[in-house]
Amino acid sequence: MMEGQGERRHVSSILAGLRSLLPSRDDYRGLKSGWRGDLVAGLTVGIVALPLALAFGVSSGVGAEAGLITAIVAGLVAAVFGGSNVQVSGPTGAMVVVLAPIVVLHGPGAVAVVSLMAGLLVVAAGIFRLGRAVSYIPWPVIEGFTAGIGIIIFLQQVPAALGVENTGHSSNAVVAAWQTLTEASWPAALLPLAAVAAVALIMLLLDRFVPGFPSSFAAILIVSVVAVLMGSQLPNIGELPSSLPAPTLPAFDGAMLASLAGPAAAVAALAAIESLLSARVAATIADTGPVNADRELFGQGLASVASGLFGGMPATGAIARTAVNVRSGAHTRVAAIVHALALLLVVLVAAPIVGAIPLAALAGVLMMTAARMVSWQTAKRVFSSGKSSAATFAITLLITVSVDLVVAVGIGVAVAAFFALRTLGNMSGATREPLPGEAAPGDERIALFRVEGSLFFGAADRLVEAISDEEGVEVAILRLSDLQIIDATGANALAGLVTSLERRGVTVLIKGVQAHHRTLLERLGVIRSLRDPHHLFDELEPALDHARDHIRRAS
Repeated sequence: MMEGQGERRHVSSILAGLRSLLPSRDDYRGLKSGWRGDLVAGLTVGIVALPLALAFGVSSGVGAEAGLITAIVAGLVAAVFGGSNVQVSGPTGAMVVVLAPIVVLHGPGAVAVVSLMAGLLVVAAGIFRLGRAVSYIPWPVIEGFTAGIGIIIFLQQVPAALGVENTGHSSNAVVAAWQTLTEASWPAALLPLAAVAAVALIMLLLDRFVPGFPSSFAAILIVSVVAVLMGSQLPNIGELPSSLPAPTLPAFDGAMLASLAGPAAAVAALAAIESLLSARVAATIADTGPVNADRELFGQGLASVASGLFGGMPATGAIARTAVNVRSGAHTRVAAIVHALALLLVVLVAAPIVGAIPLAALAGVLMMTAARMVSWQTAKRVFSSGKSSAATFAITLLITVSVDLVVAVGIGVAVAAFFALRTLGNMSGATREPLPGEAAPGDERIALFRVEGSLFFGAADRLVEAISDEEGVEVAILRLSDLQIIDATGANALAGLVTSLERRGVTVLIKGVQAHHRTLLERLGVIRSLRDPHHLFDELEPALDHARDHIRRAS
């Protein structure tokens, strides 16, 4: 009977967990009073997102159409199923950095397959409740990762800025940018460079004098109109479809899936990290309701799957667009839905006009976006916060630019963990203290050690050395009441220390074992290694009396 009730409770818990990943009426609780703000915010973000979606699609190598499809389809699905009320999703610069090498190695057709594979992995991450994992990524790692992405995005725009076709170049952005510089044709490259400079200047002026205005949209509009009126031969986006394609499963086979498994895992990891970071940033900008991290992964995974079925790219939460959404007055996820519908309207109504946008103008927008991602103020704060933070930041940035984004995050976290453990280890140790109370004959043969801080694999050897080096000691009292953390390595080292001292004829007394440490110390033989089980004390005074009595009997 009890077993059946337990099974029913277990099933009920699973169903409740799955329901928490699905949309509910609570998602639109503030819509009645805030729909005007949602409408304005959605239209504003749609204007901001249009040039970025086009530019990211072109920069990734799959074309402006794929970027626009991703912004529409993934933006809509993530808005409905995601775990944030104000998150805006779509193609992002970080994702472009990962996708560009995949296009070079496997062709544009592989991107839709990667989108499906990565999306399913992110959905699984949400179902298995991995949403809180991003909280373990340290701040210097995030900043180094972001700055590295900015540098890569900037370098990826060099071919378009110089009017050079990005074919046959290295998959590494630094090498590809250098190859482009050596291939550029002068003075023909001056025209696209002028378009890039014009976009940058317009954006700077508008941001300076008309803050809040969608400067990237205005810059592209002005440069595009001038290019058309002057009859320039700048390469442009080209023909775009006037409707969304029908959803279809992309072609693939077993060999293709095997070859794309690694890239898909990298894309999934990046999508999860960036989306959760973006949602977290949005929550700090304004009080827009709680963020369900697991549901956010679930929704972002579904968004990438849907995008892949329509021929788009993997999607993530976009920090910049989400920030614009919040600051424009968004209250519910309706704002992100309006943003997607506004972009769909562009496809249905203005596709021929959008197709005339020069690629150099898009490159200018992305170069400005990239420059803003590399914040010198933030770098200064990181470097002023300590050598370990500076080293973590620099290593993460360097590996992001030279190797791989996901590898950079992994190594950055490992480096940060190393410095954290070293700091923790330096705060731990054993110090010899004077015996309390009035001195008694033979007290010089009694050593009282206070073991404090953390006794783990990074600090165990130092404890052993500190206590083992003492000479002329016949009784050693180990005070463990101030010991905060102990792991298996520390407990094993402590057992070895006790055994070694006992072999040398030093009687060991242990005082103040905390309740939550006792089981580990018993399992690893620390208690068993004592000469007598009664050599374990809760208070210092009885332990000291026992030590002095032992000295008297031995004299």
